[in-house]
Amino acid sequence: MYGHWIEGKMVKGSAQNRIEVKNPATEEVIDTVPSGTLEELDRAVQSAKKAFPQWRKVPGVQKAELLHEIAAKLREQKEDLARILTLEGGKPFRENVDEVTWVAACFDYYAELGRNYMGRVIAPVEPSQLSLVIKEPYGVVACIAPWNYPLLLTSWKVAPALAAGNTVVIKPSSVTPLSTIALHKAFGALPPGVVNIITGSGEKLGMALIRHRDIRMVAFTGSVEAGRKIARTAAEEFKKVHLELGGKDPFVVCEDADLAVATKGVAWAAFLNAGQVCTSTERIYVHKSIAREFTERFVEFTKTLRLGPGMEPTTDIGPMAGESYRKKVEDQIQEAVSQGAALLHGGKRPKKFRKGYFLEPTVLTRVDHTMRIVKEETFGPVAPIMTFKTFDEAIELANDSDYGLGACLYTNDARKVKRFFEEVKAGTIWINDPLSDNDAGPFGGMKSTGGGRELGEEGIEEFRETKHVHWDFEMRAKEWWYPY
Repeated sequence: MYGHWIEGKMVKGSAQNRIEVKNPATEEVIDTVPSGTLEELDRAVQSAKKAFPQWRKVPGVQKAELLHEIAAKLREQKEDLARILTLEGGKPFRENVDEVTWVAACFDYYAELGRNYMGRVIAPVEPSQLSLVIKEPYGVVACIAPWNYPLLLTSWKVAPALAAGNTVVIKPSSVTPLSTIALHKAFGALPPGVVNIITGSGEKLGMALIRHRDIRMVAFTGSVEAGRKIARTAAEEFKKVHLELGGKDPFVVCEDADLAVATKGVAWAAFLNAGQVCTSTERIYVHKSIAREFTERFVEFTKTLRLGPGMEPTTDIGPMAGESYRKKVEDQIQEAVSQGAALLHGGKRPKKFRKGYFLEPTVLTRVDHTMRIVKEETFGPVAPIMTFKTFDEAIELANDSDYGLGACLYTNDARKVKRFFEEVKAGTIWINDPLSDNDAGPFGGMKSTGGGRELGEEGIEEFRETKHVHWDFEMRAKEWWYPY
């Protein structure tokens, strides 16, 4: 039976008050987790608070060794964790093996980054002075992760937070909590209380965690609506917030693009994890001169993608994570078609699966920026295709969104590349290489997508406060008041 992980021990919680976790491919209940109480939440926070004074003093080299040990244990658990991820989230097993590999790499990266830099010495204004810029941890950090990449997006918060000297309380999504709880095996070498995991609803337990008097920072990935609520709540006590929110990423395909490459690349960006990726391509803009051929190729390739349970090795696209998520996507598709969009492929629940939250990958044309399918985040396997005549128009369309997480471009024209990354308002720009990752590079959004950055040097700076120390080591008498 799964439980909370508090002060280095498994806490089962109430046997009656538990949350069911379903396999989205079969709709069967896999297991249950506790619906945490406010008392259990406080216990987790107090555990982290108690561990903080000692953890912050652990030398950087020793912290690095412990984080490397976490990475090593994650690699040992890789297939077990990938299996749990697949059963509770639906993503194909081989993609979840990749996810655990990336999680381990994240801990290795911050192990090294955290031990090498804690501030700097700056030039003094007088010879007898020393000026130090010191980087300090905040204290207890709430790490709230979503269900689509539960371990990866948890690691992007927890690894830099620990490397910076913070202790953490993790609250996973109630949709995919099992894999996060299973992480406790990797955290076993850490001092008790440095990492705590508590499960429960976002509305009740998540907001209580944010309001808790001993939480000094909140790191959250999720919807814009939830992010705004968290920001308002945290602002009441001026807590630091780090928010990575929704996306509506554009993909621009120019007339010089290799269509054999572009059709597969755009499909990858649109349909990976059934379109349930923060940086999924949700708006496709193709130059008018190649639009017909691109669309024909794109539809034909989409037809070859195989839906199925994530544990089947032939599966390309698994189910969506839940019925409510599928229904939201279906509503957007149906509304777009009613407004004149052309449905070229998909948009239906496949008949071959009697159970499971499957939805066919969907291709739409004749869509525009008045439609919800183009304006609002979809978070499902839908590819709306539009056209442009000039590159000026393509940039204008790419920027015509409240979101600003990522943007993709296919072209071999260096002048267009330069204009695209200078003029498109998005935190990550991919040129001819959609949705690639690099732990050393920052990740985050602009506009309504939130603020702050994960990964890279910027990622660890998010979890540190800056202090300036002025030290005059001669303690000389001075004339403190100006003569007037």
